[in-house]
Amino acid sequence: MILNLLLVSVGTAVTWNKDVRNSDSWYGRAFHDGDLIVVKIAEPLVEKAKSFKANALMEAVIHQDSVINCKGKILVYFSKDSISPHLKYGDKILINKKLQRIKNSGNPGAFNYERYAAFQQIYHNVFLKEKDWVLLPEKSIHPFRQFIFNARESMLSLLRKNMDSSKDELGIAQALLIGYTNDLDKDLVQAYSNTGVVHIIAISGMHLGLIYLLLVSVFKKIPGIKKSRFLQAVFILCCLWLFSLLTGASASVLRAAVMFTFIAIGSSFNKQASIYNSLAASAFVLLCYNPYFLWDVGFQLSYLAVVSIVVFQVPVYNCWYIKNKLATQVWKLAAISLAAQILTFPICIYYFHQFPNFFLLTNLIVVPLSSIILYAEIGLVAFSWISWIGPILGKAVSWLVWMMNKIVLYINGFPNAVWDGIAATVLSTWLLYAIVIGFSAWLMNRKLLLLKFTLFAGVLFVMNIAFTNWKISNQQKLIVYNVPQYRAIDFVQGNDYKFIGDSMLLQDGMLQNFHLKPARIAFQLNDTTRQLVNFYRQLSFFQYNDKRILLIDKRILLKPSSRKTDLDIIIISKNPSLRIAQLAGVFNCSQYIFDASNSLWKIDKWQKECEELHLRSYSVQEKGAFVLEVGE
Repeated sequence: MILNLLLVSVGTAVTWNKDVRNSDSWYGRAFHDGDLIVVKIAEPLVEKAKSFKANALMEAVIHQDSVINCKGKILVYFSKDSISPHLKYGDKILINKKLQRIKNSGNPGAFNYERYAAFQQIYHNVFLKEKDWVLLPEKSIHPFRQFIFNARESMLSLLRKNMDSSKDELGIAQALLIGYTNDLDKDLVQAYSNTGVVHIIAISGMHLGLIYLLLVSVFKKIPGIKKSRFLQAVFILCCLWLFSLLTGASASVLRAAVMFTFIAIGSSFNKQASIYNSLAASAFVLLCYNPYFLWDVGFQLSYLAVVSIVVFQVPVYNCWYIKNKLATQVWKLAAISLAAQILTFPICIYYFHQFPNFFLLTNLIVVPLSSIILYAEIGLVAFSWISWIGPILGKAVSWLVWMMNKIVLYINGFPNAVWDGIAATVLSTWLLYAIVIGFSAWLMNRKLLLLKFTLFAGVLFVMNIAFTNWKISNQQKLIVYNVPQYRAIDFVQGNDYKFIGDSMLLQDGMLQNFHLKPARIAFQLNDTTRQLVNFYRQLSFFQYNDKRILLIDKRILLKPSSRKTDLDIIIISKNPSLRIAQLAGVFNCSQYIFDASNSLWKIDKWQKECEELHLRSYSVQEKGAFVLEVGE
């Protein structure tokens, strides 16, 4: 009990100390609108569709005539019409622009980006045009970080130089080697996700395991090192940690690096540590370094996958005895894939709302193939100084990646390749884990108590689903989504919905998946547009049950009337030229909604008019999606 309290106290103290907002030197304590700030570019710029992006470290806030040294991180976006591509790591710039607080879209079921950024100690961003910043003459470069960035760029250049292939093959090769994902095609990534092999292109423990095995075999054969286990451990760990830093040091990679560190050190002293102890120790070390890793999806999946393989791989393998040696090796790989899924599929459903039905087939083919590709890429980097080796290995890597992509896309094309749109909550996920763990434990121990526990959890799970389905069948909502520069409105009734919005959203799959799909999964909406009961539309007027709604998306001429038309909601969209006073003279409306297709300056103007007229208003851009329960 005392130990648990001590661990909780230590965890609380570490978490509080890690939060930069608790530091007296955090920039948020000194910065005011109108102040100048000095920041250092903390990484090479990444090109986006409409801008360049980089993390920046706060150096100072210039308030009036005083310079206040401070610290903290912000996201900086540069418009493409500036000279921003010439900016490099270590450059310092002076910014004259108001910082924007990072906030969520507020769309139901959407990814909590605000919390994600906060866990990385980033709370503000800023979009800069050419006149908003000035390059300062001084630089601040950390030699080791510069070495890492240069090494990454050199490896990418080697791949680009020697791989005579399309962008798809190059993007996968870059991601597989060092986790560089900026050149990945989003549709191709979705195909990898749908087939259950997205871990191939997200640097994880599997990559470090392959590299660890390669390093062990190499250093055992080098004269002067092969006789010393201590020297072998030192060189292996240096290479592993260098690779981890080259890949960006994600939580899953750090987990594997720390775990292999314990294994290598134990091996050098002829100590065989328990895998469970190594896992627990690595988790403890990483959480002491950054307690926010606990909420990182990669961290959670990494540990769950390893624990699942350690616990279930042997029991799964023993379920089927095969005499043929080749078939035995295939079954061993299949047992690993099946074991890994046991503890990871509930949390994958919770985060990603889908399950790859052909994950086993894809993993049996793609995992060995990706291992060959990784080793070929390492050979390409290691021996590129030999003029004839680079092009040969480059072509081999191109062909292998092309073949892997074709296999993934082919399997992704199977009917029902992915079970998509699965709704999950925190409660349903915990109940599913209770069922999985209880049933697995019962199969391995055959204790009646475990079976009773599993059945009880199963009954609660079914009851939760039944209650959720009842709520869904009776739901009636109006949703005005927060989709920047677009109009998107859903009228929801049970599992059906009627979409009123821009046709571009129906054509752009990425916009739908990011802004609309999470809400439709959360509310379990079908892909139907059947006529809703008690829903009527005439031009821009809508009536849903007892709610009367007007949509205004263009300039209209209104004359004041002695008898006003009663409305419940007026939705203003697409920057129409109008004044709220004109609308108030014609309509008796209790709620004005300004959607995300309007300009911010117009929304500010309309909201001020609403305040003067004592009318309620709601800005979707500022407060997130507007959701109204529409009862009968």
